[in-house]
Amino acid sequence: MLVDLYSKKIFNMSYQFAGSFQEAQDLTQDIFVKLHHALSKYDFGRNFTVWFLTLAKNHLIDEYRRTKWEKKQRDDFDEHIQSAAAADDPERGLVEEENRKMLWRGLNDLPNDMRMAIILKELQGKTYEEVAEILTLPVGTVKSRINRGRLQLAKILRNRKENAHDL
Repeated sequence: MLVDLYSKKIFNMSYQFAGSFQEAQDLTQDIFVKLHHALSKYDFGRNFTVWFLTLAKNHLIDEYRRTKWEKKQRDDFDEHIQSAAAADDPERGLVEEENRKMLWRGLNDLPNDMRMAIILKELQGKTYEEVAEILTLPVGTVKSRINRGRLQLAKILRNRKENAHDL
């Protein structure tokens, strides 16, 4: 039942963090195994969804630290989504694909704490309060990280665009 309820959300979170369909599948499976082992530690006074998403977030951060992912490529999942978007207008699809790749590269250059906050807020659509609860941080800290992350990401993207024009 928990897999049915949360698999899509956990997969999306894993995919946005890892950037690879295969890695996201593996991470999703690992997170559910971790959940199975951690269920006995669940405090029924806490919101289960927040507790589980925090467990997932911590696993993703631990995995990132352990493997130090190089997120330079997207796999067939991105290609599938892009081909569906490009079906009506191939030129628009190519521009969107290039913009998405540039955005992912920029996200990969952000420090882990900023990247996770931005992923949860901007890509997962969480509120500041939800992000704060998942990251176990004060709301003010989350807002600051997201703001600094947006500014840093904009600078990264602007520099990449300028460098691309210079070529």
